[in-house]
Amino acid sequence: MDQGYSSERAKFDEKFNKTKNTGMVFTSVSGEEVDGLYAPDDTENINYLNELNFPGEYPYTRGIHTNGYRGKIWTMRQFAGFGSPEDTNERFKYLLQNGQTGLSVAFDLPTLMGRDSDDAMSEGEVGICGVAISSLKDMEILFNEIPLDKVSTSMTINSPAAMVFAFYLAVARKQGVPFSQLRGTLQNDILKEYIAQKEYIYPPKPSLRIITDMVEYCTKEVPQWNPISVSGYHIREAGSTAVQELAYTLADGFAYIEECINRGMDVDEFAPRISYFFNSHLDFFEEIAKFRAARKIFAKRMKEKYGAKNPRSMWLRFHTQTAGCTLTAQQPENNIVRTAIQALAAVMGGTQSLHTNSMDETLALPSEKAVKIALRTQQIIAYETGVINTVDPLGGSYYVESLTEKMEQAANRIFDEIDSLGGVVNAIEAGYFQKEIADAAYRYQKELERKEKFVVGVNEFIEENEKVDIPILMISPEVEKKQKQRLLELKASRDELKVEHSLREIYNAAVEERNLMPVLIDAAENYVTLGEMINVLKEPFGIYEESVVF
Repeated sequence: MDQGYSSERAKFDEKFNKTKNTGMVFTSVSGEEVDGLYAPDDTENINYLNELNFPGEYPYTRGIHTNGYRGKIWTMRQFAGFGSPEDTNERFKYLLQNGQTGLSVAFDLPTLMGRDSDDAMSEGEVGICGVAISSLKDMEILFNEIPLDKVSTSMTINSPAAMVFAFYLAVARKQGVPFSQLRGTLQNDILKEYIAQKEYIYPPKPSLRIITDMVEYCTKEVPQWNPISVSGYHIREAGSTAVQELAYTLADGFAYIEECINRGMDVDEFAPRISYFFNSHLDFFEEIAKFRAARKIFAKRMKEKYGAKNPRSMWLRFHTQTAGCTLTAQQPENNIVRTAIQALAAVMGGTQSLHTNSMDETLALPSEKAVKIALRTQQIIAYETGVINTVDPLGGSYYVESLTEKMEQAANRIFDEIDSLGGVVNAIEAGYFQKEIADAAYRYQKELERKEKFVVGVNEFIEENEKVDIPILMISPEVEKKQKQRLLELKASRDELKVEHSLREIYNAAVEERNLMPVLIDAAENYVTLGEMINVLKEPFGIYEESVVF
């Protein structure tokens, strides 16, 4: 900068430092120091064409599409799934009628853990936190009268993802929909489960093998489907910082990419169909910078390390969900405001798809009214605020550009730490991620207790004797009874010889290292249940038990 600027900046800083302030701690949600002012000298070393460039141009910091949301508004999704498949089918139709453009399926805990509704360990949990899916019969009901070639479907499922996807493909076949016309995304991010959410079944290495099978199968047979949505969301919900979420998510994604390359797949054939899933937390500018840094880091790594030549392989396409961990049971209407701010940050950061949380999600599964408000929040941002008029509207902000650069540098330091441990799988087994996240969560909790950070209605602006007066969705015990009865009838009516043959084929494919997807689809069509498929693979693959880390 010229001497005149430097002199004036020094004068300003001196004046600024003498000015009275509130005494609050001015750090980001992640605990990072934030300067009182950002100015041209904070961005003078950033080369525009190399580090930012125009939207739609490498390294895509300013967005992967040249004209941003002028070309296509983000896909508006609402996470839906509760009770029985019939209940959720009704909710899906309600959401589609109210303008939703994609379906997002929430599964109950037994399904997420690969257990059927009649499993002894499922008792009391069937349909409680999502929809219960134990067989092709359930999936047929879930998508009854919903043409799979007309909707994009996202399914939040990990350990049993291959089996649930086999059910979905079998429904498509019954509807007469070619696999090539199916659009959607599986979360299918098992590495994140070991790091944060803990819904794992098999050890990491065989789990990675299953996922690689799925990527290989989808590349050939279901080309519009995203077989993995690498998920930082749950890493952030577990207590990580924004930079940890950014770095751990991308490290997981790079691990999947390397597995597929080692399988002999061409990076430009499969990489364009791997998507990402981030959390949008409450620190508005930190979140926007995180999304922008993620695009840049990803593009550079794909081009420089993995040799991608197709620009689409370098595009970080991501879904965003507002932060469930920021929602409060106290004064739950405040959650509408929190969600709106988080959603706006996701849009300003250039997300391709967005889910907005409902105000009542800390209390129960969301009611229809709460879901509608959450969806309307997205629609107001898209159609009333004007933020879609220009691409990357905060591009060039001294603060945002400086923060984007710092987040990239911090993430690269974390990549070096992971590499020094021998990669993601070794770092998981050593407890590295788990300890780092626990330390970050503890730091934030102590800041709340010291009132260095505030949560309205929780540690500040508290209302004594508050009465929560919003409708709560309750799941009837009849759901579990009905699901168990359906399974009983299914097992009584199916061809048991075909079931036994299917289970042998799954086992043999696992041992012989053949792609598992074809035999899983055949098994689904023979009405083999989710739990049966999962259990037959426990023999060759084993089960995983996490080491305790202090």
